[in-house]
Amino acid sequence: MQYTNLGTTGLQVSRICLGMMSYGDPNWRPWVLSETDARPFVKRALELGINFFDTADMYSLGVSEQVTGKLLREMVPRDEVVIATKVFFPMNDKPNMGGLSRKHILSSIDASLQRLGLDYVDLYQIHRWDYNTPIEETMEALHDVVRAGKARYIGASSMFAWQFSKAQYTAEKHGWTKFVSMQNHYNLLYREEEREMLPLCRDMGIGVIPWSPLARGFLAGNRSRANMQPTRRAKTDEYGQAMYQFSDNDFEIVERVVQTAKNHGVPPVQIALAWLLHQSPVTAPIIGATKLHHLEEAVGAVEVELSAEELAYLAEPYQPHRVLGHS
Repeated sequence: MQYTNLGTTGLQVSRICLGMMSYGDPNWRPWVLSETDARPFVKRALELGINFFDTADMYSLGVSEQVTGKLLREMVPRDEVVIATKVFFPMNDKPNMGGLSRKHILSSIDASLQRLGLDYVDLYQIHRWDYNTPIEETMEALHDVVRAGKARYIGASSMFAWQFSKAQYTAEKHGWTKFVSMQNHYNLLYREEEREMLPLCRDMGIGVIPWSPLARGFLAGNRSRANMQPTRRAKTDEYGQAMYQFSDNDFEIVERVVQTAKNHGVPPVQIALAWLLHQSPVTAPIIGATKLHHLEEAVGAVEVELSAEELAYLAEPYQPHRVLGHS
């Protein structure tokens, strides 16, 4: 495993982050693994050198945080891992149970810490932009979370670049804590973040931790124009079905991933992740794993070196997409 700093902070994270959405309550999503089934994944991730684990309060409506906290507390000293969680999406249909109001943020961090069984999280992230709450209210509340010692750093997730810039300016103006990371939607099939968000992050020294780095598994190369045969997750993943329609250009990119993988003698997953790891300012793609070989392959991507010609070859067929993942 390789490690790097998260943006310009002193926080060192593994170049692969394990996304914990896959672990929690199978009743929430059919492909989610229970605590018992999740245990070997967390154990193997630690053995492989992964020290960065990302969850959210809304994953399995809190059960993912419970599983994440319990397994990591059992397996590793607290200071040896970086634990991230998120706030925004509603936990139920009652008022004030979602969004980024001061009330919801301060209640949510306490609830998350209780579920995780921790005194603090390393990275507390806003899961989306809240159009119904002034950004001043949100940033001051997040600053108070950090000042209270309940989070070491704060981060953001999918939004427009102007929104992220406004949040950072607001924090700087008032002397509040600024975001150090951006968790956005970015992969070989979706590169709209290259237009505004990634240049902004480079300029600000923000660490980028992309979600869906394999386009919901499509970049694994096990589906083709002639044989889609979706995985169990793909069959039941309504969000993913709405996100990706798979154009001819998308298939062309996947075919190039597969060909490049053959040239290197590695699985296609490693080429897709290696391409991301070569992009500035990507810190650590967040990978999901419901089979142990997913972990092995993801970690192996860290060692794959791609030439400038290969990087261009993989990227060349891309065509613009509509903005995806901001809501």
